[in-house]
Amino acid sequence: MEDGLQYKLMKKIPNWINGLEAMPSSGLWLKKINPANERVDSLFSDSNQKDVESAVKFAQKAFITWSKISPVKRGQILFNLVDILKINRSSLAKCVARETGKSYQDALGEVGAAIAQGEFFAGEGRRLYSNSLNSALDNKFCQTIREPHGPVGLIVPANTPIANIAWKIFPALICGNTIILKASEDSPEIALLIAKLSKEADIPDGVLNVIQGHGHIVGESLIKDIRIPLISFTGSTAIGKHIASVVGLRMGRVSLELGGKNPFIVCDDADIEAAVNWCALSAFSNAGQRCAAASRIIIFESIYDDFVKKLIKKSEKFILGVDKNSDIGPVINKKQYISILKHIENATQEGGNILCGQSGNRLNSKKGYYIRPTLIENVKFSSEIFNKEIFGPVATVHKVRNKEEALRVANKSEFGLTAAVHTKNINRGLWFAKNLISGTVNINSGTYGSEPHMPFGGFGSSGNGTREPGTEALNVYSELKNISFLINLDAN
Repeated sequence: MEDGLQYKLMKKIPNWINGLEAMPSSGLWLKKINPANERVDSLFSDSNQKDVESAVKFAQKAFITWSKISPVKRGQILFNLVDILKINRSSLAKCVARETGKSYQDALGEVGAAIAQGEFFAGEGRRLYSNSLNSALDNKFCQTIREPHGPVGLIVPANTPIANIAWKIFPALICGNTIILKASEDSPEIALLIAKLSKEADIPDGVLNVIQGHGHIVGESLIKDIRIPLISFTGSTAIGKHIASVVGLRMGRVSLELGGKNPFIVCDDADIEAAVNWCALSAFSNAGQRCAAASRIIIFESIYDDFVKKLIKKSEKFILGVDKNSDIGPVINKKQYISILKHIENATQEGGNILCGQSGNRLNSKKGYYIRPTLIENVKFSSEIFNKEIFGPVATVHKVRNKEEALRVANKSEFGLTAAVHTKNINRGLWFAKNLISGTVNINSGTYGSEPHMPFGGFGSSGNGTREPGTEALNVYSELKNISFLINLDAN
């Protein structure tokens, strides 16, 4: 079949504006490549500023009524959406699996995480807490209330696409905002499916809008638009810095959840088998495509050889693929695939020694952007691979003499997102937890594992100080207003 006819018959993924599918105003479409086989999976809207303008206009209009609905009623509507997500759990998981190259089981788990997120924030409609405050005056009463921002811009990545979407839309909606969601180029369809299901849940038209397209066009239009008072972004630190500078110039609000270079510390008294299992999962599950992935493995010297030997054995057992018997899928796209291979090559040129995993430019003749779980030792602290987020199944290993050296190596980073420590000594574990420069510290588990009610975010280049999800997300998606009033306590 000729390419032109093939693409004409291919599934097209439009925008979603004001409760309806909306074709790109340009009439142009972009190719969505399946990372597991490198074939064109679908076409999605090549949107431009005109499409963004349309979405913002309808989001502004919908905000007038949506923001006036009581938080309790908004929560009831969001519970409707949660119920519909549950009914469509299987089809949503199939979409996530196809778009990202995850196994169906992993995608199903991610859908479950999105549902849990929705349940938590729908319940917040009956709280949406603020404060009563005591005044120095006997007859003055004060309280704070939460006000929504307005139409907010949400920009999400594709590593855990439905969870990333749920992470942002549910707190934004419960606070009374309307949404323009910039879908990831690598997972456009799941965003459209969520929007369609929101209509079934009786979320009013214009409240949740989805724009497809290139980040440098659609995302740039969003962050420059003065009608959008808040931008929430999850992604790379470089793009986060750009967003902060642009939105900051117009005095907009910004929430940034950015990269990580997360340490996994194994002490000499750790449960070795458990630590090996958690380390392998932290470094390589989801093909290492987590901002919370373990990428620097720091091991006490007395157990170093034994631990590394067992970790290599564990890593080499992982099966690459997307079927139910596979453990690790492909990385999300060709650009990322080439970038990871280049990082590995640079590491060897800088003196690093590959213990297992990827050593050539391609895994084998198999199609797909697959990279073997890779461990590298003897890397310098000044090297690229020690300092940059790779976002793939690649980790470096480091030998240390004691806890003080382990802490120094762990904190030798511009990032501070997550960390894990394995030890049987609770005092030692808490010492690390106190002294690690990290937004999350997990003891005797992995570097990942945030739950819906827990704040997530990092220090340094890992974010700008905001936290999502948890009740802390309410501070992102609402403004606080202080109200005080004087009462004549002597009046009849």
